[in-house]
Amino acid sequence: MSKIYGIGETVYDIIFRDGQPQTAVPGGSAFNAIISLGRCGVHPVMTTAIGDDHIGRLTLRFMEENGVDTSAVSVNRGCRSHLSLAFLNERNDAEYQFYKDPAHDRVDAACPRFHAADIVLFGSFFAVNPVLRTFTRTFLSEAHAAASILYYDVNFRASHIADLPVVMESIMENMQWATIVRGSMEDFQCLFGLDTTIPDRCQLAEHIYQHYVSPYCPILIVTDGAEAVHVLLPAAHFVYPVPPLHTVSTVGAGDNFNAGIVYGLYHLGMTPSKLLALPEEQWKRLVALAQRFSADVCQRMSNNVSIGFAHELRGMQHG
Repeated sequence: MSKIYGIGETVYDIIFRDGQPQTAVPGGSAFNAIISLGRCGVHPVMTTAIGDDHIGRLTLRFMEENGVDTSAVSVNRGCRSHLSLAFLNERNDAEYQFYKDPAHDRVDAACPRFHAADIVLFGSFFAVNPVLRTFTRTFLSEAHAAASILYYDVNFRASHIADLPVVMESIMENMQWATIVRGSMEDFQCLFGLDTTIPDRCQLAEHIYQHYVSPYCPILIVTDGAEAVHVLLPAAHFVYPVPPLHTVSTVGAGDNFNAGIVYGLYHLGMTPSKLLALPEEQWKRLVALAQRFSADVCQRMSNNVSIGFAHELRGMQHG
């Protein structure tokens, strides 16, 4: 049976509205998706590091309670867990401030033995962090060599633009290994200085694919907030509208979109070679599933899909 692997950092998210803390939960880009996938019953493996403190222990327990395999979690002795403050604006989008212990940037887990049809979810600055690059390069290159599916969520924040000269080569290398690249319009604006105010979003998505992604990876998924989702392949460009939604918080929206795509690929038993031949109707179903994951998270102050949503999904798989 294939496995799902997540690799990324953990942080402790404190979410504010109108200057007041609303909730505090363990988080992280790949982490949020992996927790949702664990709730949905696929028993994913999370490769990460936690601090040797109360938050680290809370985060480890949170993974275990949600069906995540923690055998690849390192405890960094004497290090403090990372904190993230998320300030929601009037659109319920978040602006972030991060507080990190530099000594915490290390992962001591062994690289798993990957197989074809395994799925590896990775991304954000963790995937290009120069301090961690030796570890992530080994992990990702071995997954690629095993013909696993590598799902790369670029997730590049404006706060890291100053790091681009140092990490751009790693971003390109990640794209070369990736089976699917997923990024938001905002990600690509930060990376390549694009004018994302262009009204023709199809044209902009095509430009991103042709000039920046297709030389490295054949499949690109572009998200654009409440605007349509674009799936671009060598001979196709599919566009899927986003259903109207009243949001409570968009923290975790993109992470759980990723979880929905990965969940769908997992249950299809997909491999990299099969993906390129996937019909449009199947892409439509995958994106609709991803939008359901994302919508469920956006309707609550949470980083992960609800227990009720997860139970409903598991019931559909076994029905």
